[in-house]
Amino acid sequence: MRDLNYQLKELCRKNRDGSYATQAQRLALLTLMANQLHALGFRQMEAQSLKPKHVEALVKHWLGADLAIATMKNRMAALRWWAEKVGRQNVIARSNDHYGIPERQFVTNVSKAQSVDADALNKVRDVHVRMSLELQQAFGLRREEAIKFMPSYADRGDHIVLKDTWTKGGKAREVPIRTTAQREVLDRAHHLAGRGSLIPASRTYVQQLRIYEGHTARAGLSKLHGLRHAYAQQRYLELTGSQCPAAGGPQSGDLSPGQKTEDTAARLTISLELGHEREAVTAIYLGR
Repeated sequence: MRDLNYQLKELCRKNRDGSYATQAQRLALLTLMANQLHALGFRQMEAQSLKPKHVEALVKHWLGADLAIATMKNRMAALRWWAEKVGRQNVIARSNDHYGIPERQFVTNVSKAQSVDADALNKVRDVHVRMSLELQQAFGLRREEAIKFMPSYADRGDHIVLKDTWTKGGKAREVPIRTTAQREVLDRAHHLAGRGSLIPASRTYVQQLRIYEGHTARAGLSKLHGLRHAYAQQRYLELTGSQCPAAGGPQSGDLSPGQKTEDTAARLTISLELGHEREAVTAIYLGR
């Protein structure tokens, strides 16, 4: 176990603030942060050595991963707890606004779906980044999942399997292969990656992430989390035969009892495919 991980675990053991559930969540969040800091290049860290640069690197990483606002606020709370317990409160700004973390947005029936067409893809010069974008669009993957994607492991014929080490929260999941277009994307991924992943052998994940960010920015691509919104909305149409509220379909209050049952079942399926496991979160993608 790395020094930072061990010291944060001991910090939690000696400071049992809150309920058992709160303590467990705090330890999980701090362990995640320690692992992320190590992956971001901060080696040989100790709990006492927390500095503004570490906070800023973590927040930048979270913002780039398109995390939910509530998730980032929970992480900031755990980070402030850490800083307080080691007497480093001043390394973290008092307001989340300082780091560009917005106020929580409530569900609106406005679509945030986005697609990347062939012309836009052609502007992305790195072939591995381009392939990751295609996977994001075809399977509703998160950016990190699409960068770490290893087609030789993931492709199971009629579905793909995402390793727990690729996913948010460390939850492995399956996504069905439903269309010819998806199969074609996978075949191209196989051809490019061979037995490896979409991170070239000469690069680390962090290096590939920076390359992804640079190439997509230069291609004028932004808000790529919208590719997951588009996937969710297309799946809703397939599963129910109707557009979701965010895409102009009927709202929850207008559905018949039978349609509400179908709506709930579709949302649960989509939630699992996106890696959330909660029906409520689909309102962000589909509206309500």
